[in-house]
Amino acid sequence: MAEPTGKDKALAKQSRMVAVVIIATLVLWMGAQFAGARFGLTARTVLLFDLLALAAFLWAFIVTYQIWRKRRNNEG
Repeated sequence: MAEPTGKDKALAKQSRMVAVVIIATLVLWMGAQFAGARFGLTARTVLLFDLLALAAFLWAFIVTYQIWRKRRNNEG
């Protein structure tokens, strides 16, 4: 089996970063929802957390797509 190249290692590192962002976003967003209900945060504040979570998920989607494209172009 061949040793991973620098590109493979960089893509793996980028993939791990995306995974961490997705998990952290999910946990923090769920915590914000719980805090909003528990402490009576305003709808505007909870909406801010929703929008931040959407932005993080959008970033993760874009980076995942870029990783997919890089891997696809390297295989051919």
